[in-house]
Amino acid sequence: MSTSPSTRLPVAVMGAGAMGRMHIERMMRHPDVRVAAIADPTPAARTLAESLGLPWFADHRDLLEQSDARAAIVATPNDTHAEVGIHCIERGLPVLMEKPVADTLENAQRLCEAGERAGVPIMVGHQRRHNPIIQRARTLVNDGVLGRPISVNGMATWLKPDSYFDLAWRREKGGGPVLINLIHDLDLLRFLVGEIVAVQAMTSNTVRGFEVEDTAAVLLRFANGALGTLTVSDAAVSPWNWDLAAGEAPHYAQVSVDTHFLSGTEGSLTLPRLNAWRFDGQRGWHEPLTHTQTMLHRQDPYMEQLRHVRAVAEGREQPLCSGVDGLRTLQAALAVHEAAVGEKQTTLETRMQG
Repeated sequence: MSTSPSTRLPVAVMGAGAMGRMHIERMMRHPDVRVAAIADPTPAARTLAESLGLPWFADHRDLLEQSDARAAIVATPNDTHAEVGIHCIERGLPVLMEKPVADTLENAQRLCEAGERAGVPIMVGHQRRHNPIIQRARTLVNDGVLGRPISVNGMATWLKPDSYFDLAWRREKGGGPVLINLIHDLDLLRFLVGEIVAVQAMTSNTVRGFEVEDTAAVLLRFANGALGTLTVSDAAVSPWNWDLAAGEAPHYAQVSVDTHFLSGTEGSLTLPRLNAWRFDGQRGWHEPLTHTQTMLHRQDPYMEQLRHVRAVAEGREQPLCSGVDGLRTLQAALAVHEAAVGEKQTTLETRMQG
């Protein structure tokens, strides 16, 4: 497709923080979409827009009135997602909501209902679904490489630098790794294994002592009967997390490890290296396992997601991660906090004899 500005779909960007800037940077060199305008009240956003020769608006409503946008990306603070998204929908603009889809289930529901009433598609920025690794894993699972899923295990453990917490909201409730990071792993497992129907969890803030958690351990039950565990921590020196292992972003040094492990009645699969293990003939723990691996070309899932935005806006594709999908993933992430607060646990006493 031509890279001429006249043939690229104009997309408004609401919010020019870290995620908004990431989308803008990619859109500046994308063959399918271009930045129609930026809406963000900060001086830094205005400076960015001026440096790129793009229209800038302090208020997203003014952008919607005056720009030629035919779709929108909402990367504003979480508590504004529903309001901004609904305003876009009211203008008939298909919208990509950065994750989480909203700050509460009630607001996520309002957003989804608005899109349904207006017949305007909502996409949610769980970009891992666009990674060819996950696409291949989904194909393998659907083709029966696991058989019936039995267990899934995932790790999201790494060390965020002290400077990350200079922003106050990252030290407060809702700013921790469960809603910022683990939500992606929950969506990944929903995409591959199916709906999550029950959650148990514990959280801890003992490393940094902030109001927000730095570590969480989660137990999941899926609708198909499979069980899963997830561990997340942003205070651990560790390579076991998707961002480092999958190589999605060049600002992370890639490591050659697996982070997610899926097992079933017929075989198992590891991610992101796509190692598959099965019996070739006789079955049982005394028999040798056969190992295969799929090797893929690397691809930027954010660039693919932008291609998808245009395809959805033009009615050629359905959202890969819909508003309802985003709502269900948010529900699972919020359930982690709810389960951790109301945890029921058995305390073990050490009994010494003699």
